[in-house]
Amino acid sequence: MSDERRLRVFLVDDHAMFRAGVRAELSRRGAAMPGTAAPGAEGPGTQVDVVGEASTVAEAITQIALREPDVVLLDVHMPDGGGRAVLDAVRRTHPQVRFLALSVSDAAEDVIGLIRAGARGYVTKTISPDELVEAIRRVADGDAVFSPRLAGFVLDAFAARPDTPVTDPELDQLTNREREVLRLLARGYAYKEIAKELFISIKTVETHVSNVLRKLQMSNRYELSRWAADRRLV
Repeated sequence: MSDERRLRVFLVDDHAMFRAGVRAELSRRGAAMPGTAAPGAEGPGTQVDVVGEASTVAEAITQIALREPDVVLLDVHMPDGGGRAVLDAVRRTHPQVRFLALSVSDAAEDVIGLIRAGARGYVTKTISPDELVEAIRRVADGDAVFSPRLAGFVLDAFAARPDTPVTDPELDQLTNREREVLRLLARGYAYKEIAKELFISIKTVETHVSNVLRKLQMSNRYELSRWAADRRLV
């Protein structure tokens, strides 16, 4: 009989190509996770099994309840409430499921918001496949996992205001996608570059920028950039 430990992982992301890539990398590296026995070696190893995936909040909530994974890899910015909505719903009925945020965003308010909601870790999509596998193992074991920069956000927030949620009435007006567009705009990205980064059309980018300008009562991207920089969104 095998002593191999098997971890059940569920993927939540609205980009099919990204999910396919993560699934492939986990399958390729999961049999010999860092710090565990390699195939054919003595002693137990750890295997990652991707047991399901979802592209929408509603689908994720339903399928996670059915599959009961050990760890959910959770995108932050999706329509209909994003990763936070998935986390809130699942934790009410399946508190044993652990969440690891895997996002393009490295903004402080995204990191802190997901951790306050109950995620056990937060890593960005620039993480290497081997590092992601190790992060999954650690989250499954109950550890908290962050890159050094993101860990700094969390420590600063909880040390400064341990009992106060991070809120910003102006920022709260914006949808998750509008925040993503705003952040990239403030970093100097052109509309075409934002569209490519977020896998949306240039027309959709223009619509999001128009909505942000209207909600924040600003007239151009330069005002938005200053506003975003003041809130450490860049």
